Amino acid sequence: MLKTVDLIYQTMLAEIGQRAMDDAWTLDFPPIGRFVKVTVKEREYWYFDQSDGEGGQKRKYVGPAEDPEISKRVEDFSRTKSDYRIRRRLVSSLTRDGGLLAADRTSGLIVETLAAAGLFRLRTVLVGTLAFGTYSGLLGVRMPSAAIMTGDADFAQYYAISAEVMDSLPPILELLQSADPTFRAVPTFDGGATTAFVNGEGYRVEFLTTNRGKDEYLDKPADMPALGGASAQPLRFMDFLIREPVRAVLLYGAGVSVLVPDPARYAVHKLIIASRRHAHSALKRDKDLVQAAILVEVLLQTKRSPDLAMAYVEAWKRGPASQEAIEIGAAMLSVEHKDRLRECLEAGGRETGEKAILPF
Repeated sequence: MLKTVDLIYQTMLAEIGQRAMDDAWTLDFPPIGRFVKVTVKEREYWYFDQSDGEGGQKRKYVGPAEDPEISKRVEDFSRTKSDYRIRRRLVSSLTRDGGLLAADRTSGLIVETLAAAGLFRLRTVLVGTLAFGTYSGLLGVRMPSAAIMTGDADFAQYYAISAEVMDSLPPILELLQSADPTFRAVPTFDGGATTAFVNGEGYRVEFLTTNRGKDEYLDKPADMPALGGASAQPLRFMDFLIREPVRAVLLYGAGVSVLVPDPARYAVHKLIIASRRHAHSALKRDKDLVQAAILVEVLLQTKRSPDLAMAYVEAWKRGPASQEAIEIGAAMLSVEHKDRLRECLEAGGRETGEKAILPF
């Protein structure tokens, strides 16, 4: 049984998340501009127009009109900037007294820099272990520190979003070098598009995207117009992971508002990915399984079993390849963790009415 985070600290974290988003919003959308709604391929999106200082105007992508948080902020355009120092004290209290884990300095600075440049406004999702680290606050349960340690930062974006938002980050390498001048692009075998960057200490930043399905796109970096010159590596099952992301707070500095995968999707995705690790990636595979098992336990403990059941059933219905991957990944769990997965799926199935086909 994992220890629950005290309610007072959960409330503090919610306050930090709200204020962090307020700060990002104020920075991106000053009062001298205006919001406009644009229809793209039968869907409505908010954009922000402001003067370019040369007699014209520049347009910035805000997000889908159906996002209630964005729509509310558009309507409440008269906002004030949060007190940065108060937020820093809240973050310090959460990590010092509340038992939540802060991001390491390198990770925190990178995410903070990219967030300030608009990375998450452009619907990019923080994935991997850094995203997992935010679930402690999101779910209100303290996570084991060993499962959160990392030496990289991974970000994923739908190709369609990158191609259609008509907006972009500043040059990505310049942004990373503003956080750490030792960052450089990782050369590719064919000298083509860059999907990853590394600093002098070996810390790696990588951009990922969804698999576009056609044979001509398989294993080829995708050009991502919104990512400031970076391309992204297409991966199978990434569309499942980053569909319907949720807002969370990365505990660094004054708190950084980020988008992360839904925790239930993350857990199922980790089972799938564990099955696809090669023998030389045993450490990463073990970490995948640990994180999946922890999230299953947390979702069961916090009465979120229906979330896991729905995510699991959705992944199972994707077809034979997904089913085989789930079966192999689940088979690697310990007997105790298999029992908890079964318990969580059965409990969730009773509430949702969808019976999950167990992989063991």
